[in-house]
Amino acid sequence: MGRVKNNHGMKISDKLNFLDFMIQKKSSKCTPEMLSDLDFSENLEQNRLAVAQQQLVAAEERLFGNSNEAERVEEDEDKLQTEYELLILHLRMIIRESLNEDNQEKLKSVLTSILQEEAQDRRWEKLAADERPPWRPTRCREIHDSLLQTVVEERMKNGDEKENAADNLSTTLKREVCRMGKKVQKDLLRVVRRLRECYPPDFDICRTYALLYHQAFSTRLQELARADIDFEDCHYLLSWVAKFYPSDVLKHKELEEHINHSLLGPLLPKEDLKKLQEQYFSYKETEVKKWLSNAFEKEMKRWGDGMEPELMDGYYFSDLAVTLIPLIHSAVTDIKTIMGSESKSGYIICHLDSFLISYMKCLEDHTKTKQENIPKTLSASLVNIHLFGDYVQKAENLFPEETKTACLSTIANVKTICHKYFLSRIHTDLKPLYRKIWTQAWLADHDDVIQGLVKELENHIDNLKQLKPVCREELVGELHVEVMVEYVRRMMKRKLKLREKSKQEQTADLMCKDSQIICSVFAEAGSKEEWLPEILPKLSEILRLQDPGSLQLEIVSLAKDFPDLSEQHILAVLNLKTNLSSSDLRKIKGCLRDNRSILNAESSSSFFSKVIVKKKIL
Repeated sequence: MGRVKNNHGMKISDKLNFLDFMIQKKSSKCTPEMLSDLDFSENLEQNRLAVAQQQLVAAEERLFGNSNEAERVEEDEDKLQTEYELLILHLRMIIRESLNEDNQEKLKSVLTSILQEEAQDRRWEKLAADERPPWRPTRCREIHDSLLQTVVEERMKNGDEKENAADNLSTTLKREVCRMGKKVQKDLLRVVRRLRECYPPDFDICRTYALLYHQAFSTRLQELARADIDFEDCHYLLSWVAKFYPSDVLKHKELEEHINHSLLGPLLPKEDLKKLQEQYFSYKETEVKKWLSNAFEKEMKRWGDGMEPELMDGYYFSDLAVTLIPLIHSAVTDIKTIMGSESKSGYIICHLDSFLISYMKCLEDHTKTKQENIPKTLSASLVNIHLFGDYVQKAENLFPEETKTACLSTIANVKTICHKYFLSRIHTDLKPLYRKIWTQAWLADHDDVIQGLVKELENHIDNLKQLKPVCREELVGELHVEVMVEYVRRMMKRKLKLREKSKQEQTADLMCKDSQIICSVFAEAGSKEEWLPEILPKLSEILRLQDPGSLQLEIVSLAKDFPDLSEQHILAVLNLKTNLSSSDLRKIKGCLRDNRSILNAESSSSFFSKVIVKKKIL
């Protein structure tokens, strides 16, 4: 006997908009697949949920759409509700297994039934709750979305116990994080490869799954980050947050096309990330300082014990730089990758700078001792300094520019100490030979004087053969500059007076010859100062020229090439030519002053500033 729920006998269909009803019926028209001879249970058993759902809708229409409540039989209503519950149960089972099984056809049928159920829910929502079927709305779309979240959370929690990449990791946290991260990528690839084509576009299923996996991964990482973890686990966690997850997982070539990872947000909140980063950086900074301290003490002990540096490929070598640079570089790149901070990596190079400052002070003190091994120690130190300088100079985008500049300045100062030690001793031995240059002895026995200087230079350069070639080239280049500076300084002491034109031309020729001989020695020794051979010939032209106008042009040309050429330098050279009148000298000085403003003040050539003219010339 049918149960009576009210006695007004009004059909529910009278309350529905007839036109809207017909549109909804037309949009859910059965496909050939749905025209089935099977009953609901049989379709359900064969996972033909879209057909089964349409059968239930047809029964629902018969029971609720065209009859009043008095005419409905309670048993029919209960049976239909049970069948709807069975439909949703099957729907849930297929969705739950969609990532495990290759069941695209089942899934497509489920999704079709969900869309049909949504349409039916919208149709019934126009009526009051007591006038709808008791199972309406079924909210199948909400069930689907909620179930996806549950499935993702369960899969992330259970992980993949057979993930080979995690098996060899040293801690429980590392293995768990690795398995979760790999699970995210594997499952998202399944979504892109197998599930994406099953879903209608409005489900935006790739983004939906990406958000769910991201949230599940993030939730677990937050729990781990807030626990008391050691440095190894802290570092590994940060590596996943900053590197592995964004770069390896999300930027997989198959995922990038379908998932906009920039919309997912960070894996860890700022406060959790900051806590881990501070723990990581504090440990790393302490570690770097310990490396530097241990290396410094080891090197100082070698010096103090008078140990001779190792010979390698014919030059003296210390392993200080080759040991520290890889450690420092690893720390710096890791800090920058994990923390995304150039300023933090700059702290590490600051510690290197402090280390080099201490190294420089001790090296300077060491040069003042009487140990026999000092030249060998300095030779090895120059190798270290070259390697440090080369590393800092080429370390693009790793350090703040001001920090990099400060460190390079310290490196240059250490190199200066080493060069000064070698060069000062060379110049001490060469001093008696320098004294003969630009004297009557030089004019009278020119070849003997210059050959004596050249022979001594060659002996000293030969003694530098146990320097690493690149370090020897730099030192030889600096010696080249200083020898030429000393030559010009001797010239400007004005010990010779060249009254006759012939004498002026003779000395000009000798200067050119000296330049060619001296610069050839240095070129053969590896000097790269290719601009130095121009200086003496240019100065010799000033001696050779007699016409004041030509002299003015030559001096202006020289000042253009060497902006550090002063008026005192010019007067020192011109005073060698005793046949110039005071009027000529004033005109030349005036011409030089007038042209200073248009000379190339940005020229990189700096030479004459090193030549000190002691006696001021009026």
